[in-house]
Amino acid sequence: MGSQARKYFVSERSFRMHRGGLLPGLQLAYETWGELNAARDNAILIFTGLSPSAHATACPEDPSSGWWQEMIGDGLPIDTERFHVICVNSLGSCHGSTGPASPHPDDGEPWGLRFPVLTLEDVAASTALLLDHLGIERLFALIGPSMGGMSAQAFAVRFPQRAARLVLLSTAPRSLPFATAIRSLQREMIRSDPDWADGDYPPGAGPIKGMRLARKLGMLSYRSAVEWRERFGRERIPEERKQGDAFDFDFEIESYLEAHAQKFTGQFDANCYLYLSRAMDLFDIAEHGGSVATALSRIGAERSLVVGVTTDILFPIEQQHTLAEGLAGGRGEVEFVELPSIQGHDAFLVDMDGFRPVVGRFLWAD
Repeated sequence: MGSQARKYFVSERSFRMHRGGLLPGLQLAYETWGELNAARDNAILIFTGLSPSAHATACPEDPSSGWWQEMIGDGLPIDTERFHVICVNSLGSCHGSTGPASPHPDDGEPWGLRFPVLTLEDVAASTALLLDHLGIERLFALIGPSMGGMSAQAFAVRFPQRAARLVLLSTAPRSLPFATAIRSLQREMIRSDPDWADGDYPPGAGPIKGMRLARKLGMLSYRSAVEWRERFGRERIPEERKQGDAFDFDFEIESYLEAHAQKFTGQFDANCYLYLSRAMDLFDIAEHGGSVATALSRIGAERSLVVGVTTDILFPIEQQHTLAEGLAGGRGEVEFVELPSIQGHDAFLVDMDGFRPVVGRFLWAD
């Protein structure tokens, strides 16, 4: 199995952003697994969610577990013995791709809020440049979970003949008010932290408290109340783990959220988070056709798979129905799967017993 750790695509050409503004050049970090065949038609491209890097699964050069470790690899649904797999770190992120944390060409300081408005159309267009660089004209499949599913739609509607198959997991054609409200509040938490300093904080520093709170709120939207009840119930924290503060955590669910917030702290740049979060809210597939249904019908995939989870409150199941119905208005075949997982939006990351068989059957079907 051919496999390489993080690589970089660098374009020195000016890149015009979808909502205005210009980048004098750009860099995208990406990783690949498996070999590209002679016909160059076995490539699978994966767009990530908001915070992951391009390291979707382990390889000899980087044996650490990736964010989709149980989905990609020899004998797994995204089989690296059969497919050439590419995972790209989104434009605007801080894991090696050009974004607000990158040095500005004029002074070497981070772009910060000087970075132009970012959209998922920009993520899609920059990734198309990467595919051109790799000499891949048409993908065997395009896969996107969560925000990655929005990026995949932006790619598929702008480049309708570049992917034979499309896989959309726990995503949406546009953000509903609830999801926008959650992300808006997360952004306010970050910007309200004095250490955010109007976006002009030193590299490696920034609004730690704001990012912690935003992550906690995010965790509440990523999972379901059913799972919280079954996992934690009313379980209390042992006295020996308490710090003595009058309002210290009493319940294990509080401790769980704090642990996840602490783990996230320092791993993601705050301005990059703000830009990508807003890009999700700005995305609306209807802008590419006048309506959601018309835009989705213009996607040229021969086969599409849409998978939703019944307990997902961030991208609820009715949005997955909308995606499937809109894609069915085109000329390709569409499969829709509704999974009853209790793990909410994060199910595509953790409920492998639910997602692996569905994705595997679709990719391996003749």
